Amino acid sequence: MAGLVLVRQRPGTAKGVIFVTLEDETGTANVVVWAQVYERFRRAVIAGRLLRVTGRLQREAGVVHVVAELIEDLSPLLDHLLDPGFRPDGVRAGDQP
Repeated sequence: MAGLVLVRQRPGTAKGVIFVTLEDETGTANVVVWAQVYERFRRAVIAGRLLRVTGRLQREAGVVHVVAELIEDLSPLLDHLLDPGFRPDGVRAGDQP
């Protein structure tokens, strides 16, 4: 899944586990980042504004959790929102759809 980072939490009682809340057009998902995964993708977890997370998906009572295995920082894609003529459908202003 991919989404905007809403919250990062690293509770002292969580034994090195980090929790990240992501939001996409369908809602929110809680990402569980174990210490080993955090060490591999530290920069993305700390600084990412838009993340793509691959892992095990768990749903319980309407709540979505992803146990992260791979984390990618897609934040540079957000910068395109500021490009003149940007349209989310990929068509440039003035072009035919």
